[in-house]
Amino acid sequence: MNEKKVGIADTTFARYDMGGAAIDELRKNASLKIERYTVPGMKDLPVASKKLIEGKGCDIVMAFAMPGPEVIDKQCAHEASLGIIAAQLLTSRHIIEVFVHEDEVEHDKELALLADRRAREHAQNVLKLLFKPQELEREAGMGKREGFEDAGPLRL
Repeated sequence: MNEKKVGIADTTFARYDMGGAAIDELRKNASLKIERYTVPGMKDLPVASKKLIEGKGCDIVMAFAMPGPEVIDKQCAHEASLGIIAAQLLTSRHIIEVFVHEDEVEHDKELALLADRRAREHAQNVLKLLFKPQELEREAGMGKREGFEDAGPLRL
């Protein structure tokens, strides 16, 4: 069986190395190959992700960005997200979007902690998608929240 390959697409615009945190988490928990492709901004992530899949043979990609708090930043994040969705459809591969918006929390220390935690928790999701999809099925409807405390399931 071929070793799985995970692509890491990240940006220089981000204020925290989420790609590095995800790589650390992946390496701690599995034996796999990792290809990293860093681009200037989040709107470059769709093509970076597509290149990692088509050019580097990645089985799955994680796309990391840290949109700023301004309206234009949110617009760019939305455009990048649409591009990532299109790249998934064109390649028939998962591209796990891991965006941390700078205005999700108030202080830089909290932002760094959120970015690290979200990157690591999504890396765990990638491992589940690749090796244990039944675990994700068991977690359906459980109100999981990457980076924050889980919301938990609703009950009748």
